[in-house]
Amino acid sequence: MYPLPIEKWRPSRRVFYKVSLPIALIVWLLPLLAVVVTSVRSSAELVQGNYWGWPHEFGLVENYRTVLVDSPMLHYAWNSCLITFPSVICAIALSSMAGFALATYPFKGNTAVLATFVAGNFVPIQILMIPVRNLTLQLGLFNTVGGLILFHLSFQTGFCTLFLRNFIKELPYELIEAGRVEGASEWQVFVRVVLPLIRPALAALAVLVFTFVWNDYFWALCLTQGDDAAPLTVGVAGLKGQWTTAWNLVSAGSLLAALPSVGIFFAMQKHFVSGLTFGATKG
Repeated sequence: MYPLPIEKWRPSRRVFYKVSLPIALIVWLLPLLAVVVTSVRSSAELVQGNYWGWPHEFGLVENYRTVLVDSPMLHYAWNSCLITFPSVICAIALSSMAGFALATYPFKGNTAVLATFVAGNFVPIQILMIPVRNLTLQLGLFNTVGGLILFHLSFQTGFCTLFLRNFIKELPYELIEAGRVEGASEWQVFVRVVLPLIRPALAALAVLVFTFVWNDYFWALCLTQGDDAAPLTVGVAGLKGQWTTAWNLVSAGSLLAALPSVGIFFAMQKHFVSGLTFGATKG
């Protein structure tokens, strides 16, 4: 059953909706607006205790120059790129092949493999902190970019496989059979028939996985030490001082760290929305 359209609501409910929606939006945006204002606030105003008022002195250039030039933020950003892009590409490549196999091949144990992927998504990753950290130490992958890539690849592939398997399952099976009848190999069917049809799903999944990996802080903190392999999230946390915290610098670094995820989303917004609604209707 679908919710009643707003046009058919009673007049009093429509008025309440129109009044409450802008209020809820402002309340939701207040923390972000506070971070933006703080990022351009001068250090002198913070020393004077002006945390919430409108700044009288702006330090836009000084704050962002300090974050980008005087701190190793660009090094952290480069580490984040080295970690995120290979993780996203490899996770989607592996999961698309695994999803294709689970969706089209009725082999023995298909249900058990799918159940394993589903069960893995319900395991709280925090309880794996000690075993994963010990494993990276034993394998010599602790505090390395390769270790973080391997970790994210392992943990994201399960979710991606479940995601893509359901999309491929919704495709007309006759298209796959037609490709096989025409003499195409399984690889050709996968590349030339299945992948073009699930392109919106791949785009939506790329946005989701990119956001997960780029914004990861917990595992980056557990599996790195120092600046060699630390990503951007750890670098922003490192802007906090031992005794005092320059909140203007932390806010500026946080906004810079969030820009790639926001840019990826808006760049692929059309594909993201179509990917989420792909297969929602029939006919």
